[in-house]
Amino acid sequence: MSGAARPGRFAWGLTGSGHDLLESIALAERLPRVDLFLSAAAEEVLPMYGIRLESLRERFRLFRDKSASSVPVGTLYEEHYHTMVIAPATSNTVAKCALGISDTLPTNMFAQAGKLGIPCFVFACDTEPVVVTRAPHDWVTLRPRRIEFDNVERLRAIDHCSVACSVAELEAVLDARLRSLSLAWNTSSS
Repeated sequence: MSGAARPGRFAWGLTGSGHDLLESIALAERLPRVDLFLSAAAEEVLPMYGIRLESLRERFRLFRDKSASSVPVGTLYEEHYHTMVIAPATSNTVAKCALGISDTLPTNMFAQAGKLGIPCFVFACDTEPVVVTRAPHDWVTLRPRRIEFDNVERLRAIDHCSVACSVAELEAVLDARLRSLSLAWNTSSS
């Protein structure tokens, strides 16, 4: 892909994680021109957190994981996405991305974006020894294993990939990305 400025869009992958899901979607809403790429697991989890696909369609273009070959991945070539985000990313998604496995729509988008040199930002959920997170009906305390930490480190070594360990870190890297693209956060409130 040439070094010319890309006026394209943000591609945002949603996985089956509920950790800071509402906060991640709120962050996506503040970005200009965002399309959501949902894994099948994301479609199962979203309603558990009170999020309907219809409400997402009001704010985003949605692409669903409904084909064996992840047909929507072709939009990376057609529409010239300038940035790929996966937030929040399950430990399963982190492991797949770190090991080059691309068998869901978000992991396929991640792999192809990397091959195109498109910057990828991943908000990995299991990055601290203790993670307190909102489950659909309560708060839970998780203790990620060494394998989750190892996979986060593997992911950090992937070309064109930055890993965020919190929504605040993701917001900071996206802010820098917006500035590099001469774009700004959406300021309208709804």
